[in-house]
Amino acid sequence: METYPSLYPLQFTPIFKGYIWGGARLITDLGKQTNMKPCAESWEISCVPDNVSVVAHGFLKGNQLQELIEEYKGDLVGEKVYERFGTTFPVLIKFIDALDDLSLQVHPDDRLAAERHGSNGKTEMWYVMEAGKDSSLIVGFNQPMDKEKYLTAFHEKKLKDVMNYEKLSPGDVFFIPAGRIHAIGKDVLLAEIQQTSDLTYRIYDWERLGADGKPREMHTELAIDAIDYHMYDEYKTRYQKPVQGTTPLVQCPYFTTNLVCLEQPMEKDYRNLDSFVIHICTSGACTLRWNASDGLNIRKGDTALIPAVMGNIRMEPIEPTELLEVYI
Repeated sequence: METYPSLYPLQFTPIFKGYIWGGARLITDLGKQTNMKPCAESWEISCVPDNVSVVAHGFLKGNQLQELIEEYKGDLVGEKVYERFGTTFPVLIKFIDALDDLSLQVHPDDRLAAERHGSNGKTEMWYVMEAGKDSSLIVGFNQPMDKEKYLTAFHEKKLKDVMNYEKLSPGDVFFIPAGRIHAIGKDVLLAEIQQTSDLTYRIYDWERLGADGKPREMHTELAIDAIDYHMYDEYKTRYQKPVQGTTPLVQCPYFTTNLVCLEQPMEKDYRNLDSFVIHICTSGACTLRWNASDGLNIRKGDTALIPAVMGNIRMEPIEPTELLEVYI
């Protein structure tokens, strides 16, 4: 790989979404700069068509992410990543603030999405940053299920009775493979890591009206063949949070996510990954340093993309800090 002096940890201008269930914590808790009310989502790194991230700082300010991949190829994203995904950045990083319940929904897998929409499917994960004392979310079914039983519950308006509800605490992790039915509950702030796709099949919206005073569009028929009807023993990801160090959270074909906890400086050698690395700061603040003179301060609510060519990064906590570390 060539070394480009202009490549450095990149931050992007957030893309905000004002969905009806959103709140204000992206502004009040994460320091996002927007007048959007409600503000439901902050897309931190995106290559979704019509929502492509733009670099916010430094030499490459104003460049779109897709343009940078075209220019720097494997030096930015990693050779194996570039071979597999081309100029599409393969993950979408978001912060989500749910003041109210989200709709019950499901995402198609790659096969179904390609067949129906010419798109990727959507596998994702959630890392809960804040949750009210009564907050919960829906993930999967609470009993053995099949298409016929599901349709009976759907038509009798009894879907709530067959869903698995999970009480929430900060630090909870949920992996949501394509096909798993789910809904984020009210009073939850979380980070979401997902495939680059904006495909959602909305199943049920709690009899709610949209901003225009009409019921929002449902995708009832599309969802039927997308749903994984299996009931699983456990839906929450179990892990031990270290005081200092790195622990794995999720590994799947679309992304690997680890939790990095910092009370002391830590050095990371990413040279053998052959992938970009994303740092999502979920609490605290630290400095990412790539040589003696250059550093980037990130705090809770900040996201940085470290190019594959950069190799070594030193993380120096300003206060106890937690980062999600994401790569392919």
